[in-house]
Amino acid sequence: MAGVFYFSPALLWAAQMLLAAGCHAAARFEALQCERPASTQEGMCHPEDDFTDPKEVNFQVKGFTFSEPFHLIVSYDWLILQSPAKPIFEGDPLVLRCQAWQNWPLTQVTFYRDGSALGPPGPNKEISITIAQKADSGHYHCSAVFRSPGPGSPETASPVALTVHELFRAPVLRVTPSAEPQEGKPVTLSCQTKLPLQRSAARLLFSFYKDGRTVRSRGPSSEFQIPTASEAHSGSYWCEAATEDNQVWKQSPKLEIRVKGPSSSAAPTILTPAPQKPDDPETTSTKPPGPLPPLPTPSSKDANSFSPPQGPDPHLYHQMGVLLKQIQDMRVLLGHLVMELRDLSSHLKLETTKGPAKHE
Repeated sequence: MAGVFYFSPALLWAAQMLLAAGCHAAARFEALQCERPASTQEGMCHPEDDFTDPKEVNFQVKGFTFSEPFHLIVSYDWLILQSPAKPIFEGDPLVLRCQAWQNWPLTQVTFYRDGSALGPPGPNKEISITIAQKADSGHYHCSAVFRSPGPGSPETASPVALTVHELFRAPVLRVTPSAEPQEGKPVTLSCQTKLPLQRSAARLLFSFYKDGRTVRSRGPSSEFQIPTASEAHSGSYWCEAATEDNQVWKQSPKLEIRVKGPSSSAAPTILTPAPQKPDDPETTSTKPPGPLPPLPTPSSKDANSFSPPQGPDPHLYHQMGVLLKQIQDMRVLLGHLVMELRDLSSHLKLETTKGPAKHE
């Protein structure tokens, strides 16, 4: 792989002697970086521990320009697993290579992740993942059989920790001025997320949704504006951020927006129902009338004063009509009762007169 060199055991001893003569006979791994002032041609190399992490300052510190880290890994193994030197992010292609010392031919190559085989043994020295995901993180190693020298010697590479970094977090939908805007006011929805510094040159596309339908398709702007909010704009909103190749896309949690109607400072108008037209007394039902409204009592301030209700009361007229009809019905009943009493009285007198005559 690019940026990684491997040496034969015969050369390692000479390399160690040279390192001991120069600085330190170091067995540790160290990343070297070259720097030079932006205005001169002078340069020097030193361990990356001597300056601020360039990942945080975009490789520029106080007028100096720095290269990206170059990691030199020296291995003593007969079989190693080569992995990318640069950080791997979501959506990146990932290639792993099982490399033998002096590129000796291999057979029965098997790749493993966290101790589990990723496929059956075969002649292929490489394994590729087209679109890396966070779930692809883990400890990788490979095993193979050397076809030479000798009849075949099985070897296993040391594990390599591989981390697939998150390209960007799931976006968060923000609304300005609030999630309960006033009707007639402008509203701005913002889909907020951030790319890492190493991928700051990448571009994300944003889309916005409301109640299961698209309100703005993918575009470079992370904001969606509603010039004049109305009650029709109330609903459940969310947004989506995606890479240009659509290999990585993530949605925000849903956000409820409720547009408030215009506030009124005036007192509410009280509607009084219009009086109903009184029914004709002749066609009024004969059901018993309800209780009459209480008569007004004189005021305690003026006991002798009494003022009748102003204007005709339709309810009182209705009750009076019902009462008159009931009085007429009672007069008819009383007339029939008087006639029956007279007949009964005449019958009793006749019986009294006939009784003594039969006894003689």
